[in-house]
Amino acid sequence: MKMLRTLLLFGVVALLAGCAGGDVDERGSVPIPAKLVSEMSAKGMSPDDPIMVRIYKKESELELWKRNSSGRYALLKTYPLCRWSGKLGPKTQEGDRQAPEGFYSVSRAQLNPRSQFYLSFNLGYPNQLERALGYSGSALMVHGACTSAGCYAMTNDGISEIYAVAREALAGGQPSFQVQSLPFRMTPRNLAAHRNDPNMPFWRNLKEGTDLFAVTKQPPVVSACGGRYRFTGAPDADMPADPLAPCPQAAPAPQLDALVAERRARDEEAVIRLSETMPPALATYVDGGMNPAFRDMLRKVGPQKLAALTSGKIEVSRPDAALADPYVPDAGGADEGE
Repeated sequence: MKMLRTLLLFGVVALLAGCAGGDVDERGSVPIPAKLVSEMSAKGMSPDDPIMVRIYKKESELELWKRNSSGRYALLKTYPLCRWSGKLGPKTQEGDRQAPEGFYSVSRAQLNPRSQFYLSFNLGYPNQLERALGYSGSALMVHGACTSAGCYAMTNDGISEIYAVAREALAGGQPSFQVQSLPFRMTPRNLAAHRNDPNMPFWRNLKEGTDLFAVTKQPPVVSACGGRYRFTGAPDADMPADPLAPCPQAAPAPQLDALVAERRARDEEAVIRLSETMPPALATYVDGGMNPAFRDMLRKVGPQKLAALTSGKIEVSRPDAALADPYVPDAGGADEGE
């Protein structure tokens, strides 16, 4: 009888332990909040419609886009980033603390409901182009908490919503969703301010993709050739297998090409005009940044309290560096008109 009671006790303990483990799995199966579903409905979207994600380092924001009943993508919600590390510019090597910049594709296999940072999805860095360029690094995530060593941290509440929306879109038939990870909003004001940055040629290449999206409201088809990204409205059968090989001539798309060229020329004219009066940006990042809303909280309540509010038991990474984030929101700055 004593042995039976002991076995029963172990069974209860095991069951409780299983429930605790189940809580980890349950985080990844929490439904999309009813309020967000209602917002989707008001915008002509459903939970299983495809999505696209945009991340902006300088502004410390993540945008969640979703296809609506018109077949075009529209902005569903903008989330503040609690923490990212490194500085503006691409990630090139393991251990540089750089959060990646580029175009990435996230499939269901890249979602992690057992992340040590609550929930996460892997960006898939290095992508095909980055591997060809010899860049190194691994496990670069968008995750919860407020800590980063090359990742984008959303807070537990933020990633919970984003994860749920991504999960349902992938379950609804979307094979993968595109993530556009950018140094800043690709506005003439930002391009003028950072005109002297050595990363500008790379950033202008990224802008080719955002320009195409601005015109079509469809995630661009992303490939690589000539050591750079190539963005098209449809797959290009003539693309070389080697991302460093010369680019083939692009298939003509007169109407689309004209719209993109018009947008690009308008932006370039604005960049030139702004550069005549705007001093170049000189601010440097100590180690990444933090959305102004969280920086205000950090100043008021301190890192321990901010961690308790955003991250559970995970500490805020390098709070002094977060407070040194040089970005100041530009009240007069415009977004991309999207």
